[in-house]
Amino acid sequence: MVQELVIAAVAAASACGLYAAAAAKIVKQYERGVVLRLGKLRDDVRGPGFTMVIPGVERLRKVNMQIVTMPVPAQDGITRDNVTVRVDAVIYFKVVDAASALIQVEDYRFAVSQMAQTSLRSIIGKSDLDDLLSNREKLNQGLELMIDSPAVGWGVQIDRVEIKDVSLPETMKRSMARQAEADRERRARVINADAELQASKKLAEAAKEMSAQPAALQLRLLQTVVAVAAEKNSTLVLPFPVELLRFLERAQYPVQQQPVMQPQQPAQPQRPAQSQPRPRPRPRPQPPSVAPAPASAPAPASAVPAATAPAQPPRPKPLARH
Repeated sequence: MVQELVIAAVAAASACGLYAAAAAKIVKQYERGVVLRLGKLRDDVRGPGFTMVIPGVERLRKVNMQIVTMPVPAQDGITRDNVTVRVDAVIYFKVVDAASALIQVEDYRFAVSQMAQTSLRSIIGKSDLDDLLSNREKLNQGLELMIDSPAVGWGVQIDRVEIKDVSLPETMKRSMARQAEADRERRARVINADAELQASKKLAEAAKEMSAQPAALQLRLLQTVVAVAAEKNSTLVLPFPVELLRFLERAQYPVQQQPVMQPQQPAQPQRPAQSQPRPRPRPRPQPPSVAPAPASAPAPASAVPAATAPAQPPRPKPLARH
């Protein structure tokens, strides 16, 4: 009798253990549990932790509440300006209502993936090529709105949609490369012209300053000579300035011994000889002559010689005017 009671107790304990093992469920922190009792949805959604269900009567379905990263396969499409492109994207979404995600749609992951592909093809057809390449933020917002509208009824929230890559045909790539090269060349020419304008203004200011100080021009010339002579691959012909020669000439004589330069009278312009006849020279007046003494009567040695008229200096010869 005691043995039968022990066996019955062991059997009951085993049955209770099996029932508890089948009824005990553990829901993780990032999950929510949806309970279906005889196929009917229970109102309460089980939170994370330990929970119990009735084996054979209730069924617990766990729904992941984490953000899901799903790549959208590349889609071929034609843009509004008739350019064939291939675009792929990535979508980030999460479940906000576990019961709706389990009841309203068969497989919410597959449904979101198909909706993303359809919306991506639609957004390609409505956009230009320049928008796909440069204005992606606006396209991402439009794509997110298109996917989020039907996903709200599924208990799914679209967190973010990003266009990853836009593949272009090789001919279009070459055309865009030529366009970019031409644009860069245009900007380079504009920048070069602006630099020439600024340089011309600075050179004009420098010339104005050098005109006030001639020595500055000589110093600039010497600096240019030094810069050219540094390469040592050309022959340099240097014109020697006259001002430097004058400076060296003044440096040879002290200030006290510098020769006084007589100012030169300006030469009078000569008239042609045929214009006026040359004047004849006037006769020079002769001094009065003294009669010589006769040879027969010589004067005594003690006698005083006769007074003679003083000799007049010769008059200067008048200059002939031409």
